[in-house]
Amino acid sequence: MDTARSHASSANPTSMVDVLVPVALDQTYSYRVPRGMELKAGDVVAVPLGPREVMAVVWAENAKPDPRLHNRLKEVSAKLDVPPLKPELRALVDWVANYTLSARGMVLRMTLRMGENLGPERMRLGVRLVGEPPRRMTLARQRVIEVLSDRLLHGKSEAAREAGVSGGVIDGLVDEGTLTVEPLPPPAAPPAPDPDYAQPEFSRQQRAAADAMRTLAASGNFHVALLDGVTGSGKTEVYFEAIAENVRRGRQSLILMPEIALTGQFLDRFAQRFGVRPLEWHSELSPRTRARNWAAISGGEAAVVVGARSALFLPYADLGFIIVDEEHDQAYKQDDGARYHARDMAVVRAHIAKIPIVLASATPSIESEVNARKGRYQRIALPSRFGGQHMPHIEAIDLRREPPPRGRFISPRLAEQIRYAVERREQALLFLNRRGYAPLTLCRACGHRFACTICDAWLVDHRFRQRLVCHHCGFSMPRPNICPHCAAEESLVAVGPGVERLQEEAAALFPRARTMVLSSDLITSIETMRTELNEIAEGRVDIIIGTQLVAKGHNFPRLNLVGVVDADLGLGNGDPRAAERTFQLLNQVIGRAGRDQGRGVGYLQTHQPEHPVMKALVANDREAFYASEIEQRERTGYPPFGRLASLIISAGDRPTAEGFARKLASVAPFDERIQVLGPAEAPLAVIKGRYRFRLLVKSLRSVDLSQYLREWLAAAPKTTGNLKLEVDVDPQSFL
Repeated sequence: MDTARSHASSANPTSMVDVLVPVALDQTYSYRVPRGMELKAGDVVAVPLGPREVMAVVWAENAKPDPRLHNRLKEVSAKLDVPPLKPELRALVDWVANYTLSARGMVLRMTLRMGENLGPERMRLGVRLVGEPPRRMTLARQRVIEVLSDRLLHGKSEAAREAGVSGGVIDGLVDEGTLTVEPLPPPAAPPAPDPDYAQPEFSRQQRAAADAMRTLAASGNFHVALLDGVTGSGKTEVYFEAIAENVRRGRQSLILMPEIALTGQFLDRFAQRFGVRPLEWHSELSPRTRARNWAAISGGEAAVVVGARSALFLPYADLGFIIVDEEHDQAYKQDDGARYHARDMAVVRAHIAKIPIVLASATPSIESEVNARKGRYQRIALPSRFGGQHMPHIEAIDLRREPPPRGRFISPRLAEQIRYAVERREQALLFLNRRGYAPLTLCRACGHRFACTICDAWLVDHRFRQRLVCHHCGFSMPRPNICPHCAAEESLVAVGPGVERLQEEAAALFPRARTMVLSSDLITSIETMRTELNEIAEGRVDIIIGTQLVAKGHNFPRLNLVGVVDADLGLGNGDPRAAERTFQLLNQVIGRAGRDQGRGVGYLQTHQPEHPVMKALVANDREAFYASEIEQRERTGYPPFGRLASLIISAGDRPTAEGFARKLASVAPFDERIQVLGPAEAPLAVIKGRYRFRLLVKSLRSVDLSQYLREWLAAAPKTTGNLKLEVDVDPQSFL
């Protein structure tokens, strides 16, 4: 571990501390404190754990050490030279672990994801042009000399990349004396945002909302507000005013976003308002950059952090305000490791830290909507679009009456409207939340269907990659030319559409139009994604074909038409949140249209135009949808009027998984306020070769469901062998 340490002599240890280690353990471990080393709760330390040394955090001083254990305990190896974890963050770790039944060490791990990269910067070396040209000149060497002709100090790797050469070319020029090596200065601290850099022009509605935001930030107390604004109403600019107020107060702000990889436009808008970009936090940062940003956050140098859900667990020096953008988004749920919902845990962190928090959405979650209606959350409304732009006009295309031609998926009316849009030099978006070319491939000779070998799922045809892919485990295979079941040649057919197939159809219908597919499986990096989004924003694409990636926060000035190819896709999967998610997703997608100029229009291709979701969208009657959905949830006792927990049992064979699930169900404590449903085979019965059974626990809202689960599991048989039990409190997925 390359980390600054405070070492001390091990002679005559005088005290012990209880330490929490960031691994899958729930308990703390006691260690001796060497004489001369002072430790207190929150200090980050290095300790021996088995054969290795790991980072850990002092969770408590052991006030009454057992002298009999003294010689049996290992010593703390070092105190690391980083700020200690504050009490509020340690309280959050304990709270999240207790609520979600996760090991505390796994929750702590999210605060200490630096590993060997934590600590002072390694010295970086740069190169400068100082001497005569080399005796033997090559084209590669010439390019390096041209890049360094300003005789300034350049990073070695950056110079090699700019010149298009290997590091060996640079080393050769150093050996010849043409270049010299010097230490690079450490990177400067991130510049502070200027709250007065660019004052926005607000409408009357926006001004009232911005005033409420500033008041909220200035209060400095725990308070939850729901910023409820239609698409295009300027929610971002409004909550920037709360950020500005918090910056003036000298405190840190956190903006959580569901898809940090898609925030290029957001970062630009932030820089336009504050003069600098915020600090980013997400999984695609390099390890060294993550460590540097972690240090800036914990040292108080980062005034504003924009991050994915894991940014919630960072050790802020003085966090004063939290914003959860697109608070309804399902991506806030972490579905492996410590299973938590970042929106809900953000409210918990704000409560522990006694600071305000804003949840922002054009389509609030049912939970947040109910909290606002009951007065638990303050509602700050933006019911109109900025600049007088109208909300899109929405029409349903009944596929029972207006079907597409055989073998096609775009109905004649939608195709006609796209043609008009392209002729007017406007953009059109075709939305289908299905990756790849087709969701199923079968043999027309024998009916064989291509399924994953280790999952209970069909293989998706990805024509661009020429492979059949499982979207659950990642298994893939080349697309064959003959049927492996009956050996028929050229008999394989694609069934159903994916976005790649839609692009093929759009190219046939509109051969002169420029098309682009936006889908997560085609994105190789954040920068690639941002480049493609910029091409669309600049008008270099006529027809966008996209999955849910296009629904989140993008602003395409020329986009005035959205066609939803299969509006029914999310309604038939047995998920109790299916109607809510479909309404939110389609509302957000259609909300991309008509934001800057002209009147946006959306077309919903559906077999169920009478469905409450379709009727509410067409009528632009959000209240009708929420009233219907809330009434149904209350009547059936589903969240937020009741609580759910999911227990998934999996094993390498079906009898083992089912047998354990039945034993587990048989020892569930009786409580008349709680229903234990199942066990039943999970909808996706096999994933990665593991057979899965589900138990669903349903309780009244007033029940401490986490405590009930804890008592149940304490009395349950222990998992052995390849058995695995996963607990998901407040599940979002029911697969």
